[in-house]
Formats: sequence, C-alpha cells, structure tokens
Amino acid sequence: MALSAIGFLGAGKMAQSMSKGFLKSGVISSSGILASAPKETSVNLNSIKDLGVSTTTSNREVVQKCSTVILAVKPHVVPSVLEEIAPVVDRRKLVVSIAAGISLATLQSRLPESARVIRVMPNTPSLIREGCAVYALGDHVIEGDGEAVDTLMSSVGTCAEVKEALVEPFLGMSSSGVAFLFLALEAMADGGVKMGIPREMAYKIAAQTMIGAAKMVKDLDQHPAQCKDDVCSPGGCTMAGVHVLEKAGFRGALMDAVEAATKKAQMLGEQ
Repeated sequence: MALSAIGFLGAGKMAQSMSKGFLKSGVISSSGILASAPKETSVNLNSIKDLGVSTTTSNREVVQKCSTVILAVKPHVVPSVLEEIAPVVDRRKLVVSIAAGISLATLQSRLPESARVIRVMPNTPSLIREGCAVYALGDHVIEGDGEAVDTLMSSVGTCAEVKEALVEPFLGMSSSGVAFLFLALEAMADGGVKMGIPREMAYKIAAQTMIGAAKMVKDLDQHPAQCKDDVCSPGGCTMAGVHVLEKAGFRGALMDAVEAATKKAQMLGEQ
C-alpha cells in the first residue's frame, strides 16, 4: 500500500509530533499530509501548517482526499468524529486510530461494515525519530495494511504488532512512560543543582545519563538489574543512593504509575 496521502483528524501535539517525524524521515513529503481541526483550535492548525502541511476544518475532506486516515483526537471526541466521517469511509480507506482506550470493536461498530481499521499506540519521541509504537489489526484489514503501518511507524522509531489486549498496557508503560522519565530526569537534575551543579548543565547531564543507561540495556542486551549491580560497588556511593530510593518505594511507585495509566486508558474505553 503506497503512503501517498496521509490525513490527520485532529492537529494536536501527537499529530504534530508524528507529522514532524514522518517529514524528517522522508517517508512522505509535506504535500502528502492533510490535517483537520475545528476552527476554535486554530492554534493547532497553525502549528501543523508551519510544517508545510495542508490543513482544513473539514474531517470529511481529509477522508475523501487521503488513503490513510489517522484518528488523532481525544477519546471523548471519537464517537462524534466517527459519526461525521462514516458516510465517506469505504474499503479504499485505511483508518488508523491513536485514540487512547477506544477499542477496535468500538471503532468498527461506528464505521461502515468491513471498514479497514488498525489501532496504533505511539509516543511523543516520534518527533525526533526515537519513538516506540505498537499496533493491533482490525477484523477487515487487507493484505499490506499492517506492513504499511509498520513502515510508517518504523520510520520514526520502533514498531511491533501486538494483540489488542496489550495496547493499553503499552500506553501505560511507554506512551505515558515518557512523562514518568521526564519527571525522573527533572528530579535528578534538581538533585544536581542542590549539590552545586549549574541548572542547564544539570539538565544535560541528567538527559545524557538516561540516554546512556537506556542504550546499555538495549545495545548490550543485558538485564537492567545486572547493569545496576555493575555500578553498585560494595559499601560505595551508588549503593547508598539506591538504598534511599528503595526505602522511598521508587520501584513500586513506577509500577503503580504504569498500572494507573493503563487502567485510566481502559476506563476511557468504557465511557
């Protein structure tokens, strides 16, 4: 399936991040992207228009002009948008939803019978082509649809097909997880500032430390516990700091955060 025309229904942060990533990767040109948003969200339209992307206030226009349509609106808006576009969705269109909590069954039930639908859950590092995404196929996709989405999302990071039951847990761990890591990064930098490191330098050091640690786990294929143990000398400075984090419930807090974000996404789908 050729990625000749991609449409975004919604022009918010995620649509902007994905558009920037797609353009940087060269998987599509700006002339091949069309985004829509209501007039009252003109800030979003102007922001995505600055990328050279065409814009409109008509969701139906996006569907009519694009072969791949990405549903990038807030979950509570999804039903009304699907109702609006349903009359112009046919088998020639691939509808890709990145809306949190909205199941394939719900999407398919509000679109014409046999509509081609795929759920994708990306994260914001797609902006710099360091994203992580998963996708689940709907009941009526045709040969090549999954590969097309995989190609599209792999152009801005890593991508894998999963069973739909894993989409919300992925959101909790990765899509929401980037915010948890930003929080940890900011806290580490604040700790450095407390101990005398200039703030701008502290942010750069904290960011590079996080990048380096992540690449060690990924590139060396080592268990994170082993990487941690390699830094923790007996009676050393790092072990003293790890002890403080363990007493504070650091691990449990992160696990609870992933669980809370996952359950919230699941609740959105039930509303």
